Amino acid sequence: MAIFLGITALEGQFEEHYVWIYFAKVLLVGAALFYFREPWKDIRFEPKWIVPAALLGLVLCAGWIWVDQNVAYPHFLGSRTGFNPYGKIADDGLRSAFLVARFVGLVLLVPIMEEIFWRSFVVRYASKQDFWTLPIGMFTWTGFAIMVGLFAAAHPEWLVAAIFAAAMGLLLKYSKSLFACIVAHAVTNLALGIYVVTHGDWKYW
Repeated sequence: MAIFLGITALEGQFEEHYVWIYFAKVLLVGAALFYFREPWKDIRFEPKWIVPAALLGLVLCAGWIWVDQNVAYPHFLGSRTGFNPYGKIADDGLRSAFLVARFVGLVLLVPIMEEIFWRSFVVRYASKQDFWTLPIGMFTWTGFAIMVGLFAAAHPEWLVAAIFAAAMGLLLKYSKSLFACIVAHAVTNLALGIYVVTHGDWKYW
């Protein structure tokens, strides 16, 4: 998370080099996820959750877009710098490579990284300091509220992010499955990425 957030901050400072910085982010975050792979043991492949989690992911994507566009809430946490690869990358090959890397980051890296961080670590640590003694999916409602609040604060679209985090927390509590949360998160991000590319709504990139 530190590597991801640090490089994301650089993207805003050096927008002219955004494409190459994003390539570096995907490589470095991917390498870090593999090197620090001990928490992966908490991710068990559970086919029974694929369909319900994917459906939830689609609902959450639709809700993210609809609420953000139709509910007048203050965006006091700033806004994203939308990057239009069709307007800013002239070379077709580089543009295609960037889009592949963008979807890899969006659909693979971010769901794994964020679900391990937010739904495995933060929600349990906020519930009990020796969090590793709590099974996955066990947390207090205070821990739940802290996780939702911090997740919302990390996103410019804080209201829809809070709704998303609450849904992920409830899914985790019901399923006791990080795998289910990762699937739902990945489908939400995939659907959002497709929406961004097909509608040119780059502010959600």
